[in-house]
Amino acid sequence: MPQRPNILLVMADQLRADALGCYGNSICRTPNLDALAAAGALFANAFTPNPICVPARASLTTGNYSHVCTGVKRNAGRIRDDQVKLAEHFARCGYETYACGKLHYVPYAPPGQPRLLHGFQHCDLTESGRYVWQHDRQYQHRGLEDYIDYLEQVGWGGFSRCHGVGNNDVRPCPTPLPAELHVDHWVADRTIARLNEHLAQRPDKPFLIFCSFPKPHSPYDPPQEYVKLYDPRDMPAPAGEEALLADRNPVLEATRYSHAIDTLSPAALKVIKAYYYGLVTHQDAQVGRVMEALQAAGVAEDTIVIYTADHGDLLGDFGTFFKCNFLEGSVRVPLIVAGPGVRPGERSQLAGLQDILPTLAAMTGCELGKEVHGMDLTGVLARPDAPGRELFYSQCGDDPDQAAMVTDGRWKYCYAQRGCTEELYDLREDPQELVNLAAGPDAERLLGPWRERLIAEARRVGDTDILDGEKLRSSPLDRSALRELPVKGMGWRWY
Repeated sequence: MPQRPNILLVMADQLRADALGCYGNSICRTPNLDALAAAGALFANAFTPNPICVPARASLTTGNYSHVCTGVKRNAGRIRDDQVKLAEHFARCGYETYACGKLHYVPYAPPGQPRLLHGFQHCDLTESGRYVWQHDRQYQHRGLEDYIDYLEQVGWGGFSRCHGVGNNDVRPCPTPLPAELHVDHWVADRTIARLNEHLAQRPDKPFLIFCSFPKPHSPYDPPQEYVKLYDPRDMPAPAGEEALLADRNPVLEATRYSHAIDTLSPAALKVIKAYYYGLVTHQDAQVGRVMEALQAAGVAEDTIVIYTADHGDLLGDFGTFFKCNFLEGSVRVPLIVAGPGVRPGERSQLAGLQDILPTLAAMTGCELGKEVHGMDLTGVLARPDAPGRELFYSQCGDDPDQAAMVTDGRWKYCYAQRGCTEELYDLREDPQELVNLAAGPDAERLLGPWRERLIAEARRVGDTDILDGEKLRSSPLDRSALRELPVKGMGWRWY
């Protein structure tokens, strides 16, 4: 067996933590992830450092917040050359590195140029059609996205999703593909194939496999076997009403109207949630297949397994969807760690995606050699009562549409530059965030200390663009414009 432990890093896209059974969901069935959580450490207070796809994944890759590792906090930005990168680092430490699924590293290379892999030596890639959409809409080239090429080879070319459905369309639309050709099934297939290939060809070398599922990100398109797995009538109602958005981050209202979410009926919202749960259960089955392959190969005991997500999905909460905000459904993510040196049980310490690289470096003895924003969680993994960070900071968007959050696990303060919009929640008393205390009678008494904490955390991590001297930066807001299409004067570009 290799001297260093193997690494299997599994990631979901747009998965809210409370969709999993191990995180308290009594409807959505996730037996394989529940078993993984029972065998490892489940972080009850895990958050994304940025609730948008590209910057969240950049932070996981580098251990740093996106304003440092890419220079931007929106859905853009190439990881800078001076950053330590997950796959490059472990390749230097003697690991063979594999990526199966979605990387979402930008920019996407045109035909004839190497794909941007940031150190992954072997890759089976799907980017939900982004490479093809940007560079090859007539599908004249191969090798841009492996999943699209695969569908062509097996006679299902052009059927990666329903005709006319976009990647950010809020609608229930079962996939036309057989379950065994669904993208999450393909990612698991390639992960298992790469595992067996590695053990056959390089048995004395440790592996790092990044198994990155594109689901349950919209469109909500489970295979037929999972379409009717959940009765929409049994779906819990969304948290909060649309009227509550009036004193919250304006991106919430902008998203609601720019994606025609306001046209969805309550019944449609329940169907979408049932399909989302179907996607989650389908992904759970794929995780089970990968874990069975580890066991069958005899390497399960020597492998660190991590399961997480880049961010969540509001999934109808407060009348809107997606991410780009700090409400619980968007910013809270699952984080499960199992393997050598991990004591099973729940952890209450604050954690985030930026902690994964320094933690894996410590668990494997592959020192990073430089400081990053992320925290080494090995002490917390070994001892559930070990001290953790006091505050967690998250960021989102660039000037003039940037926002930031700070939480201690109970209290959560959010600030949006547009209109100096403030939110404060007591998550112990109000876990669904129905009452924005920043708009209440005790606002000034409560907000002062939390403003100072946010400013201090922004300075600590170097996110000074949100600061204006000693204060938080502000920009004007016309809420009446949020319902106009396209939204005027707003710079959100996250899709």
